[in-house]
Formats: sequence, structure tokens, C-alpha cells
Amino acid sequence: MIMSFRGSVVALTLAAFVTAVVPAPARAALIDTNTAVAATQRAANLARVDSVLARAEVAQRLTDLGVSPQSAHERAAALTDAELANFATQLENAPAGGDILAVIGIVFVVLMILEFTGVIDIFKKV
Repeated sequence: MIMSFRGSVVALTLAAFVTAVVPAPARAALIDTNTAVAATQRAANLARVDSVLARAEVAQRLTDLGVSPQSAHERAAALTDAELANFATQLENAPAGGDILAVIGIVFVVLMILEFTGVIDIFKKV
């Protein structure tokens, strides 16, 4: 009885090893040029976004807003090709310090409002 149990365990183990190492069939197909270019462009856009996300000040700002840098990377990777290309383009075209003309305009408007309300006296009346 022990020999038959031992033999069945060996046979079962052998069957498990044989079925576990059966290779899956590989499928290969040609891809068209547009698909290859799209994959390359996606990788390049994701690399540009990741390079911005890897900056220390960006990572700190994301952390301040409650988003981990790893989560931001995962969210960027989940974007569609068009969204990722648009986002990468916006990151490249965004001014580094903001729009300086808008800042100057806002400061001018605030100063004018303070001048007209009498809080400050920038333009001395002669």
C-alpha cells in the first residue's frame, strides 16, 4: 500500500512538472509604420513628462498637494496617446516663471485700485 501511494505521488509530481513547463505558443506579426511611430512618440512624450515630474520642486509641489510622485507617474502613463502628447506639449510651452506680462498687469491694477481708494499715494499731486 505504501508503494502504491509513493508511486502515485511521484506520478502526480511528474505530471505537475510536465504541465508547468509547457511553453506557451508565441505569436508574432508585422506591425505597420504608423503603429511603430506612435509607440516611439508615446515613449518620447512619457519620457518628457517623467523628466518634469522628476524635478525636485515639482515633486515637492505634488507632495504638498497630496499626490505622490509615483502616483503622478502612473496617472501620466494611463493617459491616451493624444492626451499625453498634448500634456507634453503644454509642459514644454509653459513659461518657467509664469506669464510676466500678466503679473505686471495685475500689480498695476492693484496699485491703481489702492491709489484711487486713497490707501496709498503713489502719484503725488503737485
